[in-house]
Amino acid sequence: MAEDLIILYGTKEEKYKNIIPQIEALIGNETDRIANLANIAAALKEQFHWLWVGFYLVKGDELVLGPFQGPVACTRIKKGRGVCGACWEKKETIIVPDVEKFPGHIACSSLSKSEIVVPVIHNGEVIAILDVDSAELNRFDETDKTYLEKIVSLIS
Repeated sequence: MAEDLIILYGTKEEKYKNIIPQIEALIGNETDRIANLANIAAALKEQFHWLWVGFYLVKGDELVLGPFQGPVACTRIKKGRGVCGACWEKKETIIVPDVEKFPGHIACSSLSKSEIVVPVIHNGEVIAILDVDSAELNRFDETDKTYLEKIVSLIS
């Protein structure tokens, strides 16, 4: 597949249904995980125009910043700290409608207002975290959870 995306304007679900096959085509024949994470982050940022989309990789007892699109970000996060660390610890997707109300939220960007964080699980262990931030409150819902979990399943 050429590295061009077809961006769709429609409902949130229509946008996901449009971008998922394109992501599958982008990463289908590529074996390098970092390249795939980079293309997934870029495709999601292009389709949805979120503030920040990226991955944190589990390295020892920390999450370390991986491929992303958006403003500069926190480089290292401990297990259990902030939304990403909580997602790692719980091994489950976390939707945060208002980051100011999340206990222990790590403010990497003051522009971030809401967030969704999805674990990438391989052989029962979290190997990475997909982190998505929006400059709008209440941006993420069950539709995002469903489709973002499908996307991370492509790389787990």
